[in-house]
Amino acid sequence: MDFAELGPYDTVLRGGRVIDPAQGLDGIADVAVRGGRIAAIGPSLPGPAKSVIDVTGRLVLPGMIDTHAHVYRYVTGRFGLEADMVGVHSGVTTLVDQGGPSLMTFPGFREFVVKPAASRVLAFLSAYMVGGLEGHYYPELYRPDCIAVEDTIRSGRENGDLVRGIKGHAEIGGFTRWGDEAMRRAAQIAREIDRPLYIHFGQLWPLPEDAASYDPDAILPEMLEIMREGDILAHPFTRHPGGFVDRHGRLHPVVREALARGLKTDVGHGSHFSFKMARLVLEAGVLPDTLGADMHGYNTTLPKPRGTPDEHPDKEEMHLFAGKQNFSLASAMTSMLALGIDLTHVVRMVTVNPADMLRMTGEIGSLRVGMEADVSVLSDERGRFLLADNEGTQVVAERLLRPVFCLRAGRRYDADAIVLPSPVLAEAA
Repeated sequence: MDFAELGPYDTVLRGGRVIDPAQGLDGIADVAVRGGRIAAIGPSLPGPAKSVIDVTGRLVLPGMIDTHAHVYRYVTGRFGLEADMVGVHSGVTTLVDQGGPSLMTFPGFREFVVKPAASRVLAFLSAYMVGGLEGHYYPELYRPDCIAVEDTIRSGRENGDLVRGIKGHAEIGGFTRWGDEAMRRAAQIAREIDRPLYIHFGQLWPLPEDAASYDPDAILPEMLEIMREGDILAHPFTRHPGGFVDRHGRLHPVVREALARGLKTDVGHGSHFSFKMARLVLEAGVLPDTLGADMHGYNTTLPKPRGTPDEHPDKEEMHLFAGKQNFSLASAMTSMLALGIDLTHVVRMVTVNPADMLRMTGEIGSLRVGMEADVSVLSDERGRFLLADNEGTQVVAERLLRPVFCLRAGRRYDADAIVLPSPVLAEAA
């Protein structure tokens, strides 16, 4: 029997602009939900419904996927945020924690983060035994001999339902201390569990005082020997040395070779994002595949958990969104639009492309009939809105996206998280 003929719909989202790149859809249509799944999609759907929600003038998207979240609350100190706050209550239905849980802490992640959350929560398992403690505050905990290769492989296999990849850091602070050995071990883990390696680029740790600095432009070429098709290069728009833009202010010459080999790129917005670097990369013809928000306890205004360190190297590098510290995946999408990336690709960056990256095409990232009803509804506002990055660069955007609500497996959650920013009008700034 056709899924659309099983009886009254539970919910119909009526009259929104439905954009689903996985199906090539972009137009005014209704979306019907029954039993927590997409029941029908099309203009002016007939038939009764228990609930009809008028979304005229709104964007109706497949449930948004945040590919760079930090939600191992408390265990990672102030770094981890509450999952549903940055998930369903920010209009996001799927979160991918990047490197919070490790082989030692994954049972707690499953029990105390994944199970209670209304949001779908997945993870890229940390290559390091300590995981994301205090947001990688203490660099000596991330040296090569703090990577237990065989045990992490075992953890990745045993938690394969949630582990979608491995997280490591290729940056000047670590390479100055230990060379590329930590990343080679991380890559070995990823190969053995047949999952992608998600690689942080751009300086994270301060340089040791007793060592000559590693050449930041040598990191990408060295990593090219380690990485394989499907691995993910994070922070292409970073303002820190060791990223896609070399010391001469040009696209690093090996970036195109890496992409030609089938590597992917994730914006990983957060504290690293630079409008200047983004323009350089985009003007060189490189368009990132996915867009992670990279929200965490150091770039929001939430109070830190009791007992965590008072200071942090990033304390002067808080992300600014129009003068506010808080932001969201939707506001990161606004930044992409302000850079001239077209709306269809921006939607791809938070829907079908992440689903492909996670090897979950057919499960998430689309509104196909029969799939779980994960739907994000956004307002698409016009005006003059002031955006800013950590470098103090200000940009006036004429378009702003804000989450209104989402459906997670058919259940509605309003976008009422306290971390959602309030727009600042350019004229008032």
